[in-house]
Amino acid sequence: MPESTRPHGFTRRTALRTLAATALAAPVVFSPLNSAAAVAAPLWHPNPATDGLKAYEGIEADRGNHHPDRKYVVVEGDHYRFNIWKDDRDTTGGGDRQRTESKGMVQNGTVLKMHNGENWTLSYEMYIPGSLHGTSKFTHIFQTKTPSTNGGPWVTLDLTRSGGKEMISARAYSNSGSPNIASTELAPLRDKWITIQWTFTPGAKGAAGCVIRNGTGSSAPIAAQGKMSNVNIPDQGDYVRPKWGIYRSVQSASSDILDTYLLFRNYSAGRA
Repeated sequence: MPESTRPHGFTRRTALRTLAATALAAPVVFSPLNSAAAVAAPLWHPNPATDGLKAYEGIEADRGNHHPDRKYVVVEGDHYRFNIWKDDRDTTGGGDRQRTESKGMVQNGTVLKMHNGENWTLSYEMYIPGSLHGTSKFTHIFQTKTPSTNGGPWVTLDLTRSGGKEMISARAYSNSGSPNIASTELAPLRDKWITIQWTFTPGAKGAAGCVIRNGTGSSAPIAAQGKMSNVNIPDQGDYVRPKWGIYRSVQSASSDILDTYLLFRNYSAGRA
């Protein structure tokens, strides 16, 4: 089972690409988002204790029902815990990948949908343990996709490895070369709560921005930030849906595919 270590100060009780790429503009530095919430009056702000898994449209984990005894996504106090085991396999990819993800945003029974031309902000806090490694193949811990076409991933947050260096990178994944929007070394951000703040304008030539904070609150230092235009993130006549969790290839080094977990809390999303 993934390690049971909790963040310091927390107990259990309290606690692919489917379209042709579009042209890119170079990333530019931009003003960081408000640290406490993405918008003043967010449309999505689930409380794990009362909303539970109804905060999401659904959960994608063990879709082949190989391990019915395992608990993949659970509420622990003020946060959500996403578990994954090294022997998990998803029903896609011919056995080369694994997945424990949530999909979508639901507030009071209403699904929130991101459409072309709209300006959205998303913010959340995340805890990455030492057992969740960057990998030489894909490891997404956030994705945006289009449900009706299964289009995407469009924009992702990835844990990558090149030799001994592990990185956390916000990427325009469906653009040519999957360029980084914002990127920094992973090691200083492990085993603590950090903040991820996104801006999205969906469209075939949309825009995306990301701020990664090394900590929580408005005074937490910015570890990386960037914004990019001409980002391929289309709703394709449907809508763009965010996904959180661990979706990774098992074709990376076995030493990087461990039993592990990922924690999320303080989700907030809104439309300008």
